[in-house]
Amino acid sequence: MEPAQPTRILVVAHRTASTPVLLDEIGRRARAARCTFALLIPDAPGRKTPDWTLEDAVPLLERETQGKVQGVAGGPDPFEAVARAVREGDFDEIIIAPLAKQRSRWRRRDLVHRVAGLGLPVTVVVERQKSIIDVLDDSISMG
Repeated sequence: MEPAQPTRILVVAHRTASTPVLLDEIGRRARAARCTFALLIPDAPGRKTPDWTLEDAVPLLERETQGKVQGVAGGPDPFEAVARAVREGDFDEIIIAPLAKQRSRWRRRDLVHRVAGLGLPVTVVVERQKSIIDVLDDSISMG
């Protein structure tokens, strides 16, 4: 019997590439089933240097997956970068990690729904906003 092919997952993140919630999700997926991961960080238009580079972020994901993570070149338009990666990469699903709602340019441009239109399953991973109780609990535990 031939071994099943690993699930190929495209991770789309920018400043969120290092968030615990995304790293936890990737680690959980890697432990649950055979997966390969590729990270796409679309370029940030209008900035002299991007917040994150593949060289910064890939090692973080590799530590979680305990394996190799492919870096995928982005472009100035996040949707076009994802569409190109999907056309060229033979992915089975996509994980998108936008910023929190009030700060997310991707959400304002409806990136998640547009990417879902590419025909692959899409999982959105968002860092949970802290409530005032969380902030107080953090300060008490540090205090």
